[in-house]
Amino acid sequence: MRHTYIVSYDIADSKRLRRVFKACKNFGNHLQFSVFECDLTPTERIKLESELKSLIHHGEDQVLFIPLG
Repeated sequence: MRHTYIVSYDIADSKRLRRVFKACKNFGNHLQFSVFECDLTPTERIKLESELKSLIHHGEDQVLFIPLG
């Protein structure tokens, strides 16, 4: 079962920002500067979250997954 999410991020470093953008682009549609609409299965969501966690610095960056009912 697929669910639609808005994935939004705030990344402090431009190099990490490009990497996060590329990761999100593989999973969804780019809507605005740091906003994607992603239609994901539970497995895809876990994969995307895992990939993003490895790219960001948790003290400086933020990523939000907002489910769209």
